[in-house]
Amino acid sequence: MNCQINDRHSTTEPNDPLAPTNAHGISMGTTIIFAIACGLSVANIYFAHPLLDTMAADFGISPSVIGLIVTLTQIGYACGLLFIVPLGDILDRRKLIVAQGLLSAIALTVVATTRNETVLFIAMVAVGLLAVVVQVLVAFAAMLASPTTRGKTVGMVTSGIVVGLLLARFVSGVLADLGGWRTVYMTSAITTLLMAAVLYRILPREAAPRSSVSYPVLLRSVLTLFVEEPILRVRAILALLIFAAFSTFWTALVLPLSAPPYTMSHTQIGLFGLAGLAGVFAASGAGRLADRGLGQWTSGISLLLLLTSWGLIALLDSSMLALVMGVIILDLAVQAVHVTNQSMIFAIRPEAHSRLVAGYMLFYSIGSAIGAIASTAIYERAGWNGVCLLGATISIVGVIFWAATAHIGRAQLQAALLSSLRKH
Repeated sequence: MNCQINDRHSTTEPNDPLAPTNAHGISMGTTIIFAIACGLSVANIYFAHPLLDTMAADFGISPSVIGLIVTLTQIGYACGLLFIVPLGDILDRRKLIVAQGLLSAIALTVVATTRNETVLFIAMVAVGLLAVVVQVLVAFAAMLASPTTRGKTVGMVTSGIVVGLLLARFVSGVLADLGGWRTVYMTSAITTLLMAAVLYRILPREAAPRSSVSYPVLLRSVLTLFVEEPILRVRAILALLIFAAFSTFWTALVLPLSAPPYTMSHTQIGLFGLAGLAGVFAASGAGRLADRGLGQWTSGISLLLLLTSWGLIALLDSSMLALVMGVIILDLAVQAVHVTNQSMIFAIRPEAHSRLVAGYMLFYSIGSAIGAIASTAIYERAGWNGVCLLGATISIVGVIFWAATAHIGRAQLQAALLSSLRKH
């Protein structure tokens, strides 16, 4: 089934200061707002990582079970990718984004106030479900950008995601030390509500629905894209692998650092997230390289760096400096591959950005969930060395898979790049 859902260009209010500068691009002001909104939204998924031990104590949950909070959030995220994000190809994205923001604020409030373990788990699923507003924003930005700067734009927006993802651990640690873990989620609920109001004001307004296609047909078209586009299949599997490795590290890190002999506070553990801000530079730089047709080489080099990072991370007991260096390399590598993946898939089907990102990020969510639950279980049995071995193994699989599939879709991507250069 060849998907026939056509995009139309967004229209903006004449007096909107953040409107795209022309019909073929997106203004820097709009891009920055997109990046900030993405950062705030993605943080909701990762706030729990440095708080797992405190939340476990509050609800009387064992360390091996508390990892379910991360896994259930990713399950909710996966459901949102499948059932919500594709709507961006047929509905007014502005309304869709604002509605998700409002509902997310409600879910975060429930997390912050519940005393029931079951309600907590259900609310965390809802938090993950609604956090997919990030991907609606990414697809929206890619649609507004010109073809020759799409990678750069996606890279900038993704930079906001990286900042939010990493600062989430630091911010949640500080707030938890000041007022407990519940303060983290109540603060996020208020911030999310404010951001929804800002987005309602500045997002480009869309005049009419792009298509009258039915919802079931829309969902089936996501699966159809996987059948029709080998580049999407390859890049989705790479996403699963890199984020399984990413989640393996960040989910388990709190466990050794919060225990003797380190006994670090949440604020101290959150500081490790700041080291990963190097991923911001990788995100923007990788997008520019993808615009130049160098996405495959960027992917290969980054995957090798990801593998290298585990050798440094494994030295946690003997060198904190080595751990920090490992964090920097790991985050830089993961974000470089992630941005390259998105730039490449957006180039092949411009009319299906929301569905492409939905299908791609579904694999990201699966990988993150696998890494989260596997790392906490392995840490309980084999300690930090077991976690590092798991992460290194996943990274080796990623390198081998990239090498075996690097030739797939090369001609299609080159044709898309040449076509965009002729037009601009």
